[in-house]
Amino acid sequence: MKMKLLSRAGFAGLFICAAALFAACSESNTATETTVVVETTVSEVAYPVTAGGITLDAQPMRIVSLSPTHTEMLYAIGAGDQVVAVDEYSNFPAEAVALGTKLSGYEPNVESIAGYEPDLVVISYDPGNLVEQLNALDIPVYIGNGASSLEQAYEQIEQLGALTGHLDVAVQLTSQMQTDIDAAVAASSASATAMGEPITYFYELDNTYYTVTSNTFVGQIFKLFGLENIADGVEEGNDYPQLSSEVIVSSNPTMIFLADTKCCAQTPETVSVREGWQKMDAVVNKNIVQLDDDIASRWGPRVVELVKSISDALALVAAGN
Repeated sequence: MKMKLLSRAGFAGLFICAAALFAACSESNTATETTVVVETTVSEVAYPVTAGGITLDAQPMRIVSLSPTHTEMLYAIGAGDQVVAVDEYSNFPAEAVALGTKLSGYEPNVESIAGYEPDLVVISYDPGNLVEQLNALDIPVYIGNGASSLEQAYEQIEQLGALTGHLDVAVQLTSQMQTDIDAAVAASSASATAMGEPITYFYELDNTYYTVTSNTFVGQIFKLFGLENIADGVEEGNDYPQLSSEVIVSSNPTMIFLADTKCCAQTPETVSVREGWQKMDAVVNKNIVQLDDDIASRWGPRVVELVKSISDALALVAAGN
């Protein structure tokens, strides 16, 4: 069977070694300054396959995911049937929840994980010496650290696609994600322009006013829309600062985005009654946007929904001005 793949070289940095695909593949790869998309027709992926720093000799059929983001990725690329266990916070999609497993991703128990006889374990960071312990049991571990850019998110999706035998679907998924995100950003460009002045925003992580700067994954998404983050430069060197109520009020943001609707039960109503907030532009003009905490905190396929939420909110802001 033949399949057409869009292999990225550059920021997305997908580097795959497969015996049936490439005669030689360097084990160390360096991202370049530009992104080059090369269209290549190749045969169906054969093992062994190397991606994301690990090599698999055969397609993994018993995958354990200890990362909610990567659980979403695995199901989105068609590898859901290969997943046998997930962590307690993997609450999407419904098929993952239906597994009924509640492994801890923060304090993982090696014996519990090994009990599922996995041929691949997926994590977003290495708590303690988990990787070392699993490798000692000949269990390969893929580490997909928190993405700092959309390109890194695409890279991880494609790496998992290569490792699980679903590279073609993974590439199609990342391509569609890029198309959808570009369309959402383009649709809102007219809305932002119609405002005639910079649109500022406050992004709320919890009700103690922790937030993010434009240097973070989420911050860079907002930057696509040309929005100005009131947290930028407030605390040098800290991209997750805790702002005071006074700083937020004095900054008078045009919009407020709540990423704490689940964890902290925050709503436009709870925000509007905060002391001193009643006269803020975002409150007066009802430009307070409720986000899904999970979608806002993960860098998987549903990031498209976050982008669309921002785009829709901007359209409403422009319509009211």
